[in-house]
Amino acid sequence: MDKDRKEIASATRRNFLKLTATGGFTAAMVAGAGGMLWSSQAAAQTANEERDREKAAEHVMTIATAYVLGASRSYPIMQLDLKENIQNATNGKVYVKLAPGGQLGAGGSLVQKVQGGTIQAAQHSLSNFAPFASTVDLINMPYLCGSNQRFTNLVTSDFWNSEVHPKVEANGFKALFYVNIDPRVVAVRKGGAGAVLSPSDLSGVKFRVPGSKMLQQYYRMVGANPTPVAWGETPSAIKQGVADALDPSVGALFVFGFKDILSHVTFTQAVPDSQVYSCNLEWFNSMPADVQEGIMWGSEMTAHQNLSKVPSARAYAMSELAKAGVEFHSLSDDQLGEWKDAGGYQRPEWDEFKTELAGSMDAFDKMEEAASTQGKYYVHDA
Repeated sequence: MDKDRKEIASATRRNFLKLTATGGFTAAMVAGAGGMLWSSQAAAQTANEERDREKAAEHVMTIATAYVLGASRSYPIMQLDLKENIQNATNGKVYVKLAPGGQLGAGGSLVQKVQGGTIQAAQHSLSNFAPFASTVDLINMPYLCGSNQRFTNLVTSDFWNSEVHPKVEANGFKALFYVNIDPRVVAVRKGGAGAVLSPSDLSGVKFRVPGSKMLQQYYRMVGANPTPVAWGETPSAIKQGVADALDPSVGALFVFGFKDILSHVTFTQAVPDSQVYSCNLEWFNSMPADVQEGIMWGSEMTAHQNLSKVPSARAYAMSELAKAGVEFHSLSDDQLGEWKDAGGYQRPEWDEFKTELAGSMDAFDKMEEAASTQGKYYVHDA
């Protein structure tokens, strides 16, 4: 058995190197994601198919992400599906070249490359749109759109379409689709405070926060001690006890290798871990009408697949974390009510953010109504 495994691993490595050496990086990635690299014949077939598709296409669309191709198993970023769907929906007129795993950067640097037209499209955090449309920052307001359903209601609403999209487009972006990942959680380190079920359990806990003023205020309101730590330094900060807890989604905790340093995870559903695929607007507008339509239909198909993938991605991440000894806690309505009472968006402490970011209390009320109104899409919540 071990011999077979070694032979498969060796063939896989050999075929991967062979494909990349001949300039077929995307082909190598597609074959690898499909589990076909172990077979020289299957790998060659994939390479030929990719080559033929690129040759037959009239336009090449580079889509960059921060995630490796296999990440969708636990973090439903759906890049292979997006590639396939856009290619098929445009009848092969567009060939999508993927640049996964942060090859071309991540977050803000990808946003700049899309805006500048260096690449045609990329995945990035929704917060990266906030400099162009301040309303976007309100997704970090606790319990406004923390649950998957409220987030999906909001970003597919008429409000979002009329308030946010024009501002984003005025800055050179076309939103392709919003990626639903799962809400942020409360994750406690091994040797830390133990299970966190109510805000009182967070008393004095050093909670790793990103640069967001809103998230820092929220964790202060629910009793924690917000501790800003850069993302790259977070694993070592958690290991060493510089911070006791952190709040990415379960899928992100698994993808970024936190499984062996955590003890408890609680689903508080306060803030979404949200992503978006954006496209350079000038490039998009330069495409013929049928190609534009195909790109948007391919994106919409992928959005449907993303929503259906959320629970299975979460289940895989939870299963892997549980193997490492992590315990999970879902809250009752009464327990969730405690968190909302302590830090939710209805509290007066948030009024300043509402008027500053939405423009007025009236505009904020419309946003709140959009999040609360069931849209045409359903998504599972933990």
